[in-house]
Amino acid sequence: MNDPGDAAADELVQYERDGRIAVLRINRPDKLNAFSDEMVRALAEQLRRFDTDPEANVAVLCGNGRAFSAGADVQQRQLRPREELERFGGPQAPGAKVGDLFVHSVNWKPVISAVHGYVLGLAMGLMLDADLVVAERGTRMQITEVSRGLGGARYWALLQFRGAAAFGTELALTGRYFTAEEAFEHGLVNRLVEPGTALEVALALAREVDANPPLSVRASVRARRWYLRRLTEEADMMQQPMRLYLTEDFHEAALARAERREPRPFQGR
Repeated sequence: MNDPGDAAADELVQYERDGRIAVLRINRPDKLNAFSDEMVRALAEQLRRFDTDPEANVAVLCGNGRAFSAGADVQQRQLRPREELERFGGPQAPGAKVGDLFVHSVNWKPVISAVHGYVLGLAMGLMLDADLVVAERGTRMQITEVSRGLGGARYWALLQFRGAAAFGTELALTGRYFTAEEAFEHGLVNRLVEPGTALEVALALAREVDANPPLSVRASVRARRWYLRRLTEEADMMQQPMRLYLTEDFHEAALARAERREPRPFQGR
């Protein structure tokens, strides 16, 4: 059944409920669900809605169209005027920081990410922040921040938290594409499924979780997210003084992406 909600949030992130399972669908398929500031805020609103919905115990997060998400909207978030980057302390506007989405909770209900197509940059962080992950075969993933000049410290921390070890360090340093099959091999996802079945399998997994007493489930979720937040905040603290978002290399990489060309040689400044 559908619940009434904020119209703007519902347009960008759809919310529906099937019994005690909420489904949140990222809904910008014409842009491969790339995240603008408005989309991040809409997702935050729908996660709060789930958190306080007395009829919902587990959520599944997925994307409409050909991809879970292609990551950040480069034009809006990475090509901001320098004055905004300095004022915001980075590409993410106030109230639109993806790393905060799962840490401001009241009831600590579990979220399962169901991914397909592409999971790039920001979206990879979103996938790994979720408590469980279902991924379709052939899904392509990448820490795009590495090649954009923003650095992959937070993603390295997320990968280490999930036990990726040497594989996670490789991804954080090379920024290469990798597949859902590789992710499953290295323990980054819980279920590797056939194309077109991620949502179905995620819903079945959600029902397994929901069969347990909800407060005992939430105790584990709260502990997991506390440790995850501590690790990622330490990584952010280490990287923040470098202010990579103000470097020439970052601007050139973002501009090259927006102009669909290869970046000019990086200068290390």
